[in-house]
Amino acid sequence: MDSLYVIRERMQDLYSRYSIVADKAIQFVLAVMTFYMINNNVGFMKTLASPVVALALAIIATFFPPIITVILATALILVHMYSVSIAALVVTALIFLIMYIFYLRFTPKMAIVVLLTPLAFALKIPVVVPISCALLMSPISMVAVGCGTVVYYMMAYMKKAASGMQGGSVKGMMGQIGKYAKQVFQNKELWIVLVAFIICTLVVYTLRKQAIAHAWTIAVITGAVVDIVVVAIGDVAMGVHASYGSLIFGSIGAAVIGVILELFFFSVDYSRSENLQYEDDEYYYYVKAVPKIVVSTPEKTVKRINERQETEIMDTAEVRKKAKKQAQEKARQSEQGQKKKKRPASKRRNVMDADVDQELLRRSFENDPDMR
Repeated sequence: MDSLYVIRERMQDLYSRYSIVADKAIQFVLAVMTFYMINNNVGFMKTLASPVVALALAIIATFFPPIITVILATALILVHMYSVSIAALVVTALIFLIMYIFYLRFTPKMAIVVLLTPLAFALKIPVVVPISCALLMSPISMVAVGCGTVVYYMMAYMKKAASGMQGGSVKGMMGQIGKYAKQVFQNKELWIVLVAFIICTLVVYTLRKQAIAHAWTIAVITGAVVDIVVVAIGDVAMGVHASYGSLIFGSIGAAVIGVILELFFFSVDYSRSENLQYEDDEYYYYVKAVPKIVVSTPEKTVKRINERQETEIMDTAEVRKKAKKQAQEKARQSEQGQKKKKRPASKRRNVMDADVDQELLRRSFENDPDMR
């Protein structure tokens, strides 16, 4: 388990050093996936349905805040609807207008949530968005989740019904507008999913705020189960036939992602929790303190073995020459102090040779650390 925390610390450290580049890279990938999904589902205008156009729009959106990606996605959908019929354009524009009113009023800084919701539906794990929002944000994020959900079901309907909406007279166009609006706002599956998301968000948010051990894990698992139960009950009550296999596997995937989010954003050690009590002149305070799990990243150390040390190459002749001079100086001084008593020449030579050997030995000790 400690290895997971070490990986988390390294990833957080890497992100802190390159946060700007990482944010823009994530925004670029999200924009590419968004524009590709739009062209794949409602790409009625062949000129704009090219992957090159999706890539170009993603590059432009990367240099701006995420709200620009939402605006460009809206414009791309409207252009595709215009190529189908005026009726499709009018109804789609009215739906977007209503959604923008709620979005700008309540969740103007949650453009990422709006973009992620249709992508989550396309990946068959839609419940991961409300669970993640309930863990990291507040229940008001359901406004952004609802906008993304409506956009997904609107595109799904247009993908099937576009061929029957092309052309026609003015009277036929009015009928198309009424039919399109009715299909979008009276879609039973859409309302079942929205209700399930709202209940799931409230349950997860309430549980993860409780002062209980493993609150986030309990909240994630409970939220996934609640979503399955509410969707199943709604399908039976409304007569909607949904794929329960995709629903169950999508909820399991959402639970796994929720546990990963807990590892990165709420990693605590419940075994060392403490219940504390304080008081002042007016109140008593009961506090539960749970320490965070902090693991220091091990540092790699390199130890060099058998490293060669450079030694100084001594000039023996020069050393002997200096030693002889020093010996002669000492001999001269000793001769002056012995009342003019002369030593034999052989003895003087022995003294000089001994001084030379001592000087060489001293130099060797100074220059070679292994001999010290």
